[in-house]
Amino acid sequence: MCNRQKGFSLIELLIVVAIILIIAAIAIPDLLQSRRAANESATVGNLRTINTGLMTYASSFNNGFPPSLANLASATPSTCAAADMLDASLAVAAPQKSGYNIAYTGTAALTTASSVCALSPGPGFATYGITAIPISRPSSGNAGFFTDQSMLIVRNPIADCASLTAAGCDPI
Repeated sequence: MCNRQKGFSLIELLIVVAIILIIAAIAIPDLLQSRRAANESATVGNLRTINTGLMTYASSFNNGFPPSLANLASATPSTCAAADMLDASLAVAAPQKSGYNIAYTGTAALTTASSVCALSPGPGFATYGITAIPISRPSSGNAGFFTDQSMLIVRNPIADCASLTAAGCDPI
């Protein structure tokens, strides 16, 4: 009688593990690149959403652009202090979303508030700028983004855009 054991040899198992590691080494960089691209696409979408909320705020309250993104938060009834125009994750002073820090800056403050917003939050801004910078470059994203009241979004694959005309910043 032959007493052979059935099963896999150590060499066969090592070959299977080596093949799995080779496939993982090929797939992981592509997966990380896909994640960066998704973060960048989501950030552009977030900037478009913020632009739309700011434009709606300015036309609804005739008070310019708000002093802070927090003024676009939800409230019932809607007031210029809490206009219910943005999702709570974006309507905060300095949102962090999809691997990016988003910074809103109002410029050229208006001198008088409209009668609708005479008490709070006071006069808004005539212009604004929004920058989106990766939290951890390159793992969360490679490019910096900028937009303003023109609603044009520019991208710089190497550095952070601080204006529409910054060197290397191209319209999307």
